Amino acid sequence: MERLTLVQKRQIRVKRRNKLFVCDIIQSVTRSQKIIFASFFFALILGCAFFAFKTKAETVSERETRLQAELAQVEKEQKETETFLKQTKLQGASLTRDISILDAQIKAAQLSIKAKNIVIEQLGKDIGEKTKHIGDLEDRIARGQESVAQIMRKSYQLQGVSLSELMLQDKSLSKSLETLDEYDQLNNAMFALFTSIRNDKTETETEKDVLGKRKDKETDAKEVILEDQKIITQKEKEKSALLSLTKGQQKAYESVLAQKMKKAAEIRAALFTLRDTAAIPFDKAFQYAVAASQKTSVRPAFLLAILQQESSLGKNVGSCYLADSNTGSGIIVKSGQIVKKLMAPGKPTASWDDITPFMSITKELGLDPYRTLVSCPQEIGWGGAMGPAQFIPSTWMLFKNRIATAVGVTVPDPWRAKDAFMASSIYLGDLGAIGNSFTGEMNAACKYYSGKACYNSKGTKNVGWTYGNSVMQRATNIQENMINLIQGV
Repeated sequence: MERLTLVQKRQIRVKRRNKLFVCDIIQSVTRSQKIIFASFFFALILGCAFFAFKTKAETVSERETRLQAELAQVEKEQKETETFLKQTKLQGASLTRDISILDAQIKAAQLSIKAKNIVIEQLGKDIGEKTKHIGDLEDRIARGQESVAQIMRKSYQLQGVSLSELMLQDKSLSKSLETLDEYDQLNNAMFALFTSIRNDKTETETEKDVLGKRKDKETDAKEVILEDQKIITQKEKEKSALLSLTKGQQKAYESVLAQKMKKAAEIRAALFTLRDTAAIPFDKAFQYAVAASQKTSVRPAFLLAILQQESSLGKNVGSCYLADSNTGSGIIVKSGQIVKKLMAPGKPTASWDDITPFMSITKELGLDPYRTLVSCPQEIGWGGAMGPAQFIPSTWMLFKNRIATAVGVTVPDPWRAKDAFMASSIYLGDLGAIGNSFTGEMNAACKYYSGKACYNSKGTKNVGWTYGNSVMQRATNIQENMINLIQGV
């Protein structure tokens, strides 16, 4: 066999190195490192996973088609039920009419549960596939990192060794050139692996974000089902009560109706407590909440729950007056006790300034800044939040123009109920409390209180979770026991 010259050998190596396929680079690099089989096997795994995904996509597509058809049918029935319900409510009050209304409401809730179960089935498959895909990506990243570690170990062995040292070690120019060529290939392979790992990490974060949103949708669907089940239970009780009356007991029916209307009237007239300002009738509070919802899409019951929660906090921590505009200290109204850190005065004491905007707000409204109620400081942080919505002055200034436009005034007032309702609704909408989403409202409540979502990246509850959970319970109570009753009469 004819022996190749050193030049010919070098040319062959250069051609091999210039090939564009990364797998060839890795194969060349790892021949001496005995990891070629791991790299090749890794490539086979990726190929098989891709083929499996493509094959599985057909099954997913068929499932989606079936579920979409089922959902479309349920939505059609929901529209028909809604139309029937509206038409029935237009009829004069009677025992028969009210039973028909209850039947329609029960059917509507049942259809809603059916629709949400279809959505959950859709999401369940997607969540399982996304979770598996994220696991596969994380495995790929781990294998890539191990490969990089092996390549780096070999690279460190070659790094800093001169050509003369290599020749002395190997006692052959051809072997020295092969070693240098291997070092060059190691660097190329390491670059390719770093790129692959970076891409996998980016894809993993994207997939995790999508997974989180789908889990939120699943949670929202489950919460709707729970609420609809409560509606069915309540409506079944009301229906049983009406059915217990015979056709000849019209007077008994009228008595039941009168009691219901009396209770609704009592709810409308009941005072809705607000923080640092006078209480207003619930009917008026509900009107403000509905008006705000029309501007922001924030659910009235949720908005009322936030303001009710703030009022309860006000009872616990009290209210204060500003005492010193230089230091930001204040006075507790009930006890006369001096407190520090009532309102942030700016540098050097605090990193932001609430006193300057507070002075501006009170001056514009013709109020005495030293006799205007604000929140007292809690154990951590500053106080100084204003009115029912509990905006600190610097934040109120950021929302001031939007509030004024929405309410239709020139100067909005943090202590005026109507303005405070709109302010809270605008802010909660910005925080994601729209679309009747349970997770959206829960997280918005947590952020409203603490500035953070209910859970951190590790799934641990943040400080605002208790506040958010309390708000959601209040919202359910307000919707079921107050709003539904006054709207149903």
